[in-house]
Amino acid sequence: MMAFAFWLFALSACVGGFMVVISRNPVHSVLWLILAFLSASGLFVLQGAEFVAMLLIIVYVGAVAVLFLFVVMMLDVDFAELRGEFARYLPLGLLMGLVILAQLAVAFGAWQSAETAEAMRGVPIVASTLNTHALGLVLYDRYLLVFQTAGLILLVAMIGAILLTLRHRKDVKRQDVLQQMWRDPAKAMRMTDPKPGQGL
Repeated sequence: MMAFAFWLFALSACVGGFMVVISRNPVHSVLWLILAFLSASGLFVLQGAEFVAMLLIIVYVGAVAVLFLFVVMMLDVDFAELRGEFARYLPLGLLMGLVILAQLAVAFGAWQSAETAEAMRGVPIVASTLNTHALGLVLYDRYLLVFQTAGLILLVAMIGAILLTLRHRKDVKRQDVLQQMWRDPAKAMRMTDPKPGQGL
C-alpha cells in the first residue's frame, strides 16, 4: 500500500508539474500547480514529515496558489502580449539557463561531504514521538533565541514595508473615527423645507 501511494503521488506530482508548463490557459496552470503541491505534501506524509506536508498545504496551496488564481482571474492580463515578449527574450533566457546549469554542474562536481556531516545535523529521535512534536521541541528548546529573533526581524520588516508604502494624499477623503464618535447627534441632521422648483 505504501508503494502504491508513493507511485500515485509521484506520478500525479510529475503530471501536475508538466501540465503547469504546457497548459495554455493560466487558470488551468494554477489548478495543476495546486495538484502538484498536494501530491508533494502526500509524499512528505509518506516520509513521516507531516509538519512539512501541512506547511506546504497551508502556505503554498492555501495562500500562494490561491493568490495566483485570484490575480490571474481578476486582472485583465493580455497573455498574447506576454507570449510575444517570451518569444522575444527566449534566446537570452536559454543562454542564462545554460550558464546556471554549468555553474550547478561545477558546484556539484566538486562537492565533497564531510564524514561527520550526518552526525552533526542529526537530531536525536525519541521513540513514539511525532515529527511535529520533535520539531517543536527542537525549535522551542535548543533554538528558542534564534526562532524568536527571526520572528522579531520579520515583524520589523513588515512594519518597515508598511511605513515605506504608506502615503497620506490630501485629495483622498479618509475616515476619522474619533470625529464620528464625538459628533453631536443634534447637529448631525438638518431639516429643510425647499420650495417647489428650489434646490437644496
